[in-house]
Amino acid sequence: MAKQTIRDIDWNGKRALVRVDFNVPLENGRITDDTRIRAALPTIQYLLDQNASVVLMSHLGRPKKKVVDSLRLAPIAQHLSNLIDQPVKSIPVTTGADATAAVQTLQPKDVLILENTRFDPREEANDQSMAQELAELGDVYVNDAFGAAHRAHASTEGVAHLLPAVSGFLMEKELAELGSLLADPERPFIAIIGGAKISDKIGVITNLLGMVDTLLIGGGMANTFLLAQGVAIGDSLAEPDAVNQVHEILSLVGNSRAELLLPTDCVIADAMDANARKNIVNIHAVPAGWRILDIGPETVATFGSKIHGAKTVLWNGPMGYFEAAPFAEGTRGIAQALAESTARTVVGGGDSVAAIEQMNLADKVTHISTGGGASLELLEGRVLPGVAALNDKS
Repeated sequence: MAKQTIRDIDWNGKRALVRVDFNVPLENGRITDDTRIRAALPTIQYLLDQNASVVLMSHLGRPKKKVVDSLRLAPIAQHLSNLIDQPVKSIPVTTGADATAAVQTLQPKDVLILENTRFDPREEANDQSMAQELAELGDVYVNDAFGAAHRAHASTEGVAHLLPAVSGFLMEKELAELGSLLADPERPFIAIIGGAKISDKIGVITNLLGMVDTLLIGGGMANTFLLAQGVAIGDSLAEPDAVNQVHEILSLVGNSRAELLLPTDCVIADAMDANARKNIVNIHAVPAGWRILDIGPETVATFGSKIHGAKTVLWNGPMGYFEAAPFAEGTRGIAQALAESTARTVVGGGDSVAAIEQMNLADKVTHISTGGGASLELLEGRVLPGVAALNDKS
């Protein structure tokens, strides 16, 4: 169901309490990729232009319910200040008397960022008392953190029941892109699913089988499919405990219109190491003691041909051990095929997005999703708590 957005609110003189996803990678206190911060800028700028004051809240990393100085949001505030060309205040608390005092000093067009929400043990428990304390800091709640929308936390779901609650522009775009992808894709519709573990994506694959024309499987999860079919995979990563679920998926394929393709060749190595000996072999010729670390050039060509013939393409997950350059060619080949395609192309998942961005191809795809787990749960057909709690359009 369509949700209200920030366009549906008269913001003049109001205080916007905005949940953003500023969970960005840090290295020695320095932001190494500010994509998620930049993704929130249209929402923040719109609110400022509408004469609102803006109170931002986000998590950062996994502090495990305690204060971790390296995960404070003050450096994020400074970076955001540079991006919007105005001061962004930060405070070392999320709720309480100091937070209340800080927001009461805000004037229209001021921006304040609260401390890391996950420093408070009540956040992940979706504690009602924390949600109430957050609600007291704003007039209207805005959720623009699609990447955290699958979490029923105090700052993503609890507070939305206590204030008028609407989506920001990023949330609106993600829901529109992924929602229409699943509701009415132009065909042929191709999905490429990779990554290490099939157990993480059983629900996604099962749901997609009822929608797609072709499902292409790569990455470590393809090994479990091969194992289930009796193919010798050497020392390759696989999940023997998931073999029965793979058999169920293969049965579903037999009863659906979908075609499922697995790798026909692969890049193997004698160790999971960038400096290991490697070779390209047929998928049925993996020697004992070796491991599959990437799809081979024949598979890249086959998958690429399917992509080039498609009208809609969804890609989630790398095709191999993408972190090591010798085993990144399969993932890079898929990224290049998407960039050259005339289809509507949607990319989600950290390594898939990383491949697109490292190759400077981000402007060649239709949509890059900012939500890993949230994207997967939406593709699985689940209701996202952070979305369900927002006000309906009607």
